[in-house]
Amino acid sequence: MDQDVLIMAKTLFGEARGEGLKGIEAVANVIINRVKHAQKVGSFWWGNTIQEVCQKPFQFSCWNEGDANRLLLEKDLSGDLIFGICERVARRAIKGLLPDCTNGATHYHHKAIHPKWAHAAVPCAEIGNHLFYAQV
Repeated sequence: MDQDVLIMAKTLFGEARGEGLKGIEAVANVIINRVKHAQKVGSFWWGNTIQEVCQKPFQFSCWNEGDANRLLLEKDLSGDLIFGICERVARRAIKGLLPDCTNGATHYHHKAIHPKWAHAAVPCAEIGNHLFYAQV
């Protein structure tokens, strides 16, 4: 499996496996939107590639040391049905075949969490249990 597909699929699995297809696609949109933004401006703090964006410390919690989801990502997920869906979504997103259901979002959070960065921001989409933001 291509490394970009693998890292994105694991990120989708760790972040949105309980959200259904639309929620998984929305997180994929955020990753792609971050890469596109970085490419547009030449470089950006959250990274410039799929792997850099996904694994930037403290951006996608599933990659944080000590996070329970991180332990899942270190396992072989090849036989998991939901991981298979995440892999297909990742392939579509990377090929540019995934419509952006988030309206350009580069950030999101679970509705039950209220991060400081979102206090003054206006969501551009609500999908499943997450709120999405295009500008923060």
